[in-house]
Amino acid sequence: MNMKIELKTITVKELADGYVDNSEAGVVGYGGKLDIRPPYQREFIYKDKQRDAVIDTVRKDFPLNVMYWAVREDGNYEVIDGQQRTISLCQYVNGDFSFENLYICRTTKKNRY
Repeated sequence: MNMKIELKTITVKELADGYVDNSEAGVVGYGGKLDIRPPYQREFIYKDKQRDAVIDTVRKDFPLNVMYWAVREDGNYEVIDGQQRTISLCQYVNGDFSFENLYICRTTKKNRY
């Protein structure tokens, strides 16, 4: 078996694009192309302090540890390592929690009056 590892750099915005956390449909991001919680992954277990550390790291423009994705046969991806960090970022961008009393404000066309 030949395994190829490629470095792919994406923005937090790209990662959180299309983020959905649904018990039936699963947890997806990256425009619906990334399965964040494949069946073998554990549930989200980060405490607030760990989740906040991820946001603090990114906000300070420090590097975040590498996250590993596998390419599926259909060309989409699944998270091998980094699920907790990925969900933390997506939840923050989605406005699910604040960090230092700051929320990300997302306005979509369907929410505009």
